[in-house]
Amino acid sequence: MEDNKTINEVADEKKKSKWKQLVKKFGIGGIIFFTVKGIITSALIYFLGKNFWTVISNYFTTLFD
Repeated sequence: MEDNKTINEVADEKKKSKWKQLVKKFGIGGIIFFTVKGIITSALIYFLGKNFWTVISNYFTTLFD
């Protein structure tokens, strides 16, 4: 019976929500930190990539004039 009980406990641990595991590992502050960091990184990549070719072309245009 004890073997069956431990198997059920292991199955229950696997059924726990991914969010609960992340909160337990990083805490609320850690999740907020990584979320804000991801948003800032995504915004920088988007805006810098959007203007990248314009900046490069202007640089070379002024360099050769």
